[in-house]
Amino acid sequence: MTNQPTLSALCDGLLLYGGLSRDSILARLARVSGELQRGQAKHAYDARVQVRRLAELAAQLGLAGDVWQKYLCRLLLAEENAYSLSIERSGAPEASVDALARADFAAFFALFHYDFAAEPDLLSAMGAEAMAMLKDFHPASAPAPEALRIDALHAALSAAADAEAFQAAARQAIASGGVGLFGLRRAFRVAEEGGRPVLEPVVEDSVTLDSLVGYERQKQALLRNTKAFVAGRPFNNMLLYGDAGTGKSTSVRALLPAYGGQGLRLVELYKHQLHLLTGLITLLRARPYRFLILIDDLSFEEDEVGYKYLKAVIEGGAEARPANVMLCATSNRRHLIRETWSDRDDMEHDGDIHRSDTMQEKLSLAGRFGCLIAFAKPDRALWREMVLTLASRVPGLSLSDDDLLAAATRYELRHGGISGRVAQQFVNEVSGG
Repeated sequence: MTNQPTLSALCDGLLLYGGLSRDSILARLARVSGELQRGQAKHAYDARVQVRRLAELAAQLGLAGDVWQKYLCRLLLAEENAYSLSIERSGAPEASVDALARADFAAFFALFHYDFAAEPDLLSAMGAEAMAMLKDFHPASAPAPEALRIDALHAALSAAADAEAFQAAARQAIASGGVGLFGLRRAFRVAEEGGRPVLEPVVEDSVTLDSLVGYERQKQALLRNTKAFVAGRPFNNMLLYGDAGTGKSTSVRALLPAYGGQGLRLVELYKHQLHLLTGLITLLRARPYRFLILIDDLSFEEDEVGYKYLKAVIEGGAEARPANVMLCATSNRRHLIRETWSDRDDMEHDGDIHRSDTMQEKLSLAGRFGCLIAFAKPDRALWREMVLTLASRVPGLSLSDDDLLAAATRYELRHGGISGRVAQQFVNEVSGG
């Protein structure tokens, strides 16, 4: 491909995808390419830096094979612009936007099959030996969930005979799996920047509901409501309450492996971040995913007023609550807000004429959750089932059932009682020797 355009020329011609970050690997290699074409070498050192970033990305995600091509696949899946977002929303872009993207995909087709040997100065700056290794990379780690989408797109793009087929393959990948942060990742936590919510991806929990012992009725209630939510049918916000260590938050996180492939995304919000809830919902409502906002270990003391943010969101105001957002709270308290005996005395205390009204306001928060699921401390039979089932999943554990249960009894006496959490901690200790 001796007559191919330079890397710099291909990137300069991008329109809809021309807003790539200046810090992206492609943009910085294009800068080096352009400088070398002009007989400059001011940033030639940066070419090798970008090769190192390619290798680090491949090792982090577990990308095997042609790392340059896999990187371009990730770029197409990550880039949010008028073209990709219109596909995510409706499955197909507007005709005019699709036409504008043709030149971009002609460039990406050329970049995908780029022969760096045609730019010898650039290849030298990058390191020919390193690039040869990245042509057939073998990572030490298993593929991350993100890598599976990249691999699928890579297979489709590799089979494309021309730029038109290349664009069609990318369009299909975005339509089926989404684009950007939510298309590549499924679990997030909320951070605050300048008073506004920002989502940070986290490694999702691999636990499944089938791996949790007991609480079948509770798991079925959780599944029914979540299935309705994901399917776009009427649903209720959820409150999981009960004894500590019974698997409330773990059960919620286990919904992601079950429904993540159907568009479910999990967002964890801490109690001290409740003032960000309205902004967070505004951020999520425009995307075609189903967002489950988990507020773990939620409870309020008498003098806390943060619960008012939560009530306002659940009740709705001038702006209707979007159908693609469901709130789920877990708590050791059924009524969430600490109640005192003085709350039940309908006389003046500290200037409040009608204390019963105050009590009703406190109790009304839990009533805003239409799906209430109770997790009680297990009985002895379930406790024994938990211990034996969890132990059976540990390879090489040779203790008999009687010895395990006897040791488990001694362990729980030292650790404050029985629960699923204590059972798992006991098995961890035994399996660790």
